[in-house]
Amino acid sequence: MPRRNTAFLFDLDGTLVDSVYQHVLAWKEALDAEGIDLSVWRIHRRIGMSGGLFTRVLLRETGLEISEERRQRLYDTHAEAFNRLHAQGAVKPLPGARELLAYLTEQDLPWAIATSGQLRTAIHNLDALGVDPAKVPVVTRDQVRHAKPDPDLFLAAAERLGVDIHHAVVVGDSVWDMLAAQRARAIGVGLLSGGYGEDELARAGALRVYEDPADMLKRIDEIAARA
Repeated sequence: MPRRNTAFLFDLDGTLVDSVYQHVLAWKEALDAEGIDLSVWRIHRRIGMSGGLFTRVLLRETGLEISEERRQRLYDTHAEAFNRLHAQGAVKPLPGARELLAYLTEQDLPWAIATSGQLRTAIHNLDALGVDPAKVPVVTRDQVRHAKPDPDLFLAAAERLGVDIHHAVVVGDSVWDMLAAQRARAIGVGLLSGGYGEDELARAGALRVYEDPADMLKRIDEIAARA
């Protein structure tokens, strides 16, 4: 019996688009606007998890009470700051990102994007990649109950593709992506382009770790099952 083609479920920020540090700066601006003092390195360590979990962790680390109104202001200020950075040309696709997606399409290997960002920030990154959500399955935080490290985003993306999650490879740049892949019972592949180290990604469940999309494309035969 022929083997099923591998399906690929991609995170967006830091995996296909070089935008992790812009998100860090945008969150820093939002927190500063609310008078919340949190070091940049602590913010970076939380990028990739859901905004709701991010604010819960923030509450634990600072001991502050965060009302729903304040939480919404944080989301809005972050989105405004990130979109401003994007408009300034600070956010670009990572090396090999467009080529990797084009290769998968040419080889009839299904792929989708699952991001913990809301559509209002993700849409700009999709435009930068040349990805049309009307043609490619894209699942954002707005469409699922829980985001990473819960598996909902990747489960929804697999469903949109019509594939079994057990035949899917989750590609991400953070430990939160790899934990979500583990919980979804998918194969996790990590990229170093988000700032996490190889050991951290491997400990979180990454079967393979590559530098960036270009490096992954060079070694795609290590993970892509052929029909």
